[in-house]
This record gives sequence, C-alpha cells and structure tokens, in this order.
Amino acid sequence: ASQFEDLRALCNVQNLFISSMCRCRKFACKGGKSNAYFAKTFDERYLVKQLSKSEVTSFLEGGVGPAYFRYMWSNLQKGSPTCLAKILGMFSVHMKHTRTGHPAAREFRIDFIVMENLFYGRNISTKYDLKGSRRSRYNAAAATKDAVLLDENLLETMPESPILVEEGPKQHLEAALLNDTEFLAALGVMDYSLLVGVEEERSELAVGIIDYVRQYTWDKQLETYVKSSGVLGGGNKQPTIVSPKVYKKRFRRAMVHYLVTVPGPVTLPATFFQAQDPENDSPQGGRGSHDPLDSPSNFVLASKEELV
Repeated sequence: ASQFEDLRALCNVQNLFISSMCRCRKFACKGGKSNAYFAKTFDERYLVKQLSKSEVTSFLEGGVGPAYFRYMWSNLQKGSPTCLAKILGMFSVHMKHTRTGHPAAREFRIDFIVMENLFYGRNISTKYDLKGSRRSRYNAAAATKDAVLLDENLLETMPESPILVEEGPKQHLEAALLNDTEFLAALGVMDYSLLVGVEEERSELAVGIIDYVRQYTWDKQLETYVKSSGVLGGGNKQPTIVSPKVYKKRFRRAMVHYLVTVPGPVTLPATFFQAQDPENDSPQGGRGSHDPLDSPSNFVLASKEELV
C-alpha cells in the first residue's frame, strides 16, 4: 500500500526494508497465547507476525489502518511522544495445498504485518510483556532461556529488584502512553502490551506498545462477560480483556507503577511535553525535539541506577 511506502520513506528505511525482507526465518515467540506464526528477518531489523481474521478486519475495515497512518505521520513529523512499535508493512500470501494424487487444489491465504524489532542491535537480558492485568499473567518458566516475563513475574520481583527509571525519561514515557492509549481507546482497541527489554550492559530499557490492532468486537465482549462472571475461575481478579476505556485506565496506572521513578537530572526542557488527557484538563507534557527515528526502538529509557 502507498501509505506504508510513505511511512517507510518518512522513517528513511525503504531500501533497508526491501533488502531485509528478502530473507526471513521462523522463530518461536515465547509468552504469547495466540499461536500465531512469527518470523524474523536475517538481519533482525524486522519481525513478521501472522494476523487473525479479526485483526485484519479491524485494520482494513474497522478504521484502525487509516487512523494509524494519520497518527504516526503526525507524530513523526511533529516529534510528538509515542511509543507505538511501528508497523511498516502488511502483506497477504496466497498458497495452494494439493494432496498427492488429488486433482483439486485448496487455496488459502495468510495475512502478515511487518513491524520494527524494538530490540534490534541490543543485548537484552530480560524481556517483559506487560498488560496491566494480574489474571493469568504469570510465566512459570521464567528461568528458561529467552523467557518473556509477564505482569505477575514483575510484581513478584519488584520488592527486591525494581526497575528504576530517572525522572526525565519517565515523564517522556508517561506522555507517550497518555497519547497512545487515548488514541487506541478512541478506536475501540484493547489487549495491547508494553514490551520492555532490559539491557544491563548500558543500564537502559527499550520499550514499545505492541499488539494494538484488535478491536473490542462482540466476541471479546462475550469473553469479558464470561470471565467476569467467575464461571472460569480467576480468583476474583478482573479479566485481562475489558472495554477499551477500562483497559486504557488500568494500563496507564500499571505502567506508572511498574517503572519506579528515581531522582535524576531532567534533561528535557520543561516545555517538552504538551499532551493532555481529555478526562483531565491539566497538562501532562507533550512534544519537543525528541526524534523517534534516532533508533530502531521508539523509546530508550536510560537510568544511572541499576535497573535490575
């Protein structure tokens, strides 16, 4: 689509994108429950993820796609805070499956998105997939290699090993989360995550919002109702899937709590943030000279304190 070409051109990655996509390899994305197909380009710049039919419908027919292009184009041009992991392409692959000796061929289609690898060029030691929910958000295999930890894993280790972020970068992230979650809630999107990678060598975090295509359609509303009823257990904990407005508020509160602010130099000017929450007229910070194209990840939160 021309919109994706324009976005890649704005990010100055068009030539890199084409060469990177020539060779990909499948990889197991640990921590997810969708069983979707994932691949990574050989140079590890981009990730390829299979979309469900519902996600394709949301993006192409539910208004998510056109709104995404407008939002990203505006933010990238103006330097407004955002931490949405950039989706840089969407493709459909048509294949025919034939059984030996059978004349008929069954054709099927698989839809993919291509997004930036937030951890490209980084030596990430610990990864978190955070939704702000405490229901079924624990990875019991946390000690295994390349494990993706979840909300309850983080809460379990917070008393002894909190993730510490200096005040300036934390304010920047909060402004981005405010902008992004307001945008997603207006589109009826929920079930997104904040992907966090801890790079101990540099004492830095690489973060970005992922999985932000799915809208709160009738099947998700039914899931909320059934899980809220307690029929499927859950220990009286709120379901992960809730309405976009409730999800937005819970997500914001949780991310502010998960990343602990520590005193440090505020390197950004006081006028840097201008974002406002429609539910609260007080300024929350906003845009300035930050360029999200400086690195493959949307945000790098540096702390002089030990991160973990």
